[in-house]
Amino acid sequence: MTREQFPQNALSPEDRAELVAQLTACVAPARVLTDDDALQTWGRDWTRFHDPAPLAIVFPKAVEQVQAVVRFAREHTVGLVPSGGRTGLSAGAVAVRGEIVVSFDHMNTISDFNAVDRTVVCGPGVVTEQLQQFAEDQGLYYPVDFASSGSSHVGGNIATNAGGIKVIRYGMTRDWVAGLKVVTGTGELLEFNKGLLKNNTGYDLQQLFIGGEGTLGFIVEATMRLTRPPRDLTVLLLGVPEMDDVMKVLDTFQNSIDLTAFEFFSEKALAKVVEHAGVQRPFETETAFYAMLEFECLNESIADQAMQLFEQCVENGWVIDGVMSQNQAQLANLWRCREDISETISRWTPYKNDISVVVSKVPAFLTEIDTVVSREYPDFEIIWFGHIGDGNLHLNILKPETLPREEFLSRCNKVSRWVFEIVQQYGGSVSAEHGVGLLKKDYLTYTRSIAEIELMKGVKKVFDPDGVMNPGKIFDL
Repeated sequence: MTREQFPQNALSPEDRAELVAQLTACVAPARVLTDDDALQTWGRDWTRFHDPAPLAIVFPKAVEQVQAVVRFAREHTVGLVPSGGRTGLSAGAVAVRGEIVVSFDHMNTISDFNAVDRTVVCGPGVVTEQLQQFAEDQGLYYPVDFASSGSSHVGGNIATNAGGIKVIRYGMTRDWVAGLKVVTGTGELLEFNKGLLKNNTGYDLQQLFIGGEGTLGFIVEATMRLTRPPRDLTVLLLGVPEMDDVMKVLDTFQNSIDLTAFEFFSEKALAKVVEHAGVQRPFETETAFYAMLEFECLNESIADQAMQLFEQCVENGWVIDGVMSQNQAQLANLWRCREDISETISRWTPYKNDISVVVSKVPAFLTEIDTVVSREYPDFEIIWFGHIGDGNLHLNILKPETLPREEFLSRCNKVSRWVFEIVQQYGGSVSAEHGVGLLKKDYLTYTRSIAEIELMKGVKKVFDPDGVMNPGKIFDL
């Protein structure tokens, strides 16, 4: 989709005002905002590499209003960009072409809880933490969790198939979606799956919208699955001298204990959190990397086994030091060492590479990546962390304060191609969980074949024939 097809940025002030007035009348009594603060706030996500330039922000409260917005967009050839908690890291919710931003802040109700089926119906604007708390109040558990759970929206999680820290045990967001209602690019309302566990009746269209980044249509309701809560969660935080040792620790523990999480981060990442987020060091010893393991410690036998495995890792030289949580307060404090990284480093406008390979290839893969990055970015600070238990690595390059944003982005893009060539060689993904958006679409061919991309474009044309739904994201038509 080209800029010429959505020319709102080129409209005169009078024509823009007339278009907004028609939109306001179309969706009344839904709120429509056009002031500069609103355009800047709702026109972007956590990425800072594109300047937002939306036409207006609309806040529907009902499905019918979403349908009205889509029909208005088709009639007036205006692009639409979905907006949730705006925590995305791929510029998938950035409006740069004079689009209308559709914010789901007010579609945030939870209803129709079914204790037998362990399902609950959510509006797209339900905050992830709100769903987690609701599940807890019912004696159940919603396991998709990440640092932005206090602000991210369920609709956005589904649109990007969010992963997070519990994937090794519970899988991705798509594993917890029992049904969806969506409004397509034609304004049609579709309902998928209706909460069924088994439904072998042809193509599973629901899955196209999970991870579709709003390019096929907007999620307006989701039926989410819940499960039993984990019991007596315990964390082991281990200091590891070499990256290869992290995988040896994973193999050692995973063969004996069912893990609910396995994370890693570098000393540089921990140092930032300690200095800027007020988090205490877990132990005095500094090591190049840290491995964080979480498991259900249901009895003393499991605790003893965990300590035996820890001692085995120390004897083999894979672990230098470590600490195990003794209560919930200690568990929460240890998790801050990992969970506070993203927010802490955001002040440096990091260029993020969210890459993945199968777990068995991680050591060799990361060694090659680290060699290239260290060689090409000698003057940049590199922060490593990620969900290494499922092969997902987060490479963060911090922008020097004195370096202009455009020059920083240009240098990062150049080396990213070399990084993605390694990703391609290992059969990996250039975007493990953050989506493609604007930031990664130029690199899509490193993971998807030309034939796949053409098929995806064909699917988009079926659901969004006029190309109004989140135009320019994932690929250009």
